[in-house]
Amino acid sequence: MPDTRCPHCGDKKTERSAEERKKLMNRLKRIEGQVRGLQRMLEEDAYCADILTQSAAVSAAINAFNKDLLARHLHTCVVRDIRSGDDAAVDELAELVKKLMK
Repeated sequence: MPDTRCPHCGDKKTERSAEERKKLMNRLKRIEGQVRGLQRMLEEDAYCADILTQSAAVSAAINAFNKDLLARHLHTCVVRDIRSGDDAAVDELAELVKKLMK
């Protein structure tokens, strides 16, 4: 999975297979559905504990998505950059982990 620079803005990009992109998008769509469920619950004056239970499920789903994407990032982008001598990938990873652990 090559990491390339966008010719228009210079930002890093990661090319993903169609299968990988589809799996990640499906997970995000399920999370989106869960969030819509939370909105409906609130609109319908659902019991606070029930809303909080659903909110915890959304948080767990986001965490699972992040763990999966982080593992993919480690096995592809980070390994590739380190092997090519780009030690800045370690600093970038350290900052990313800090953000994820908030």
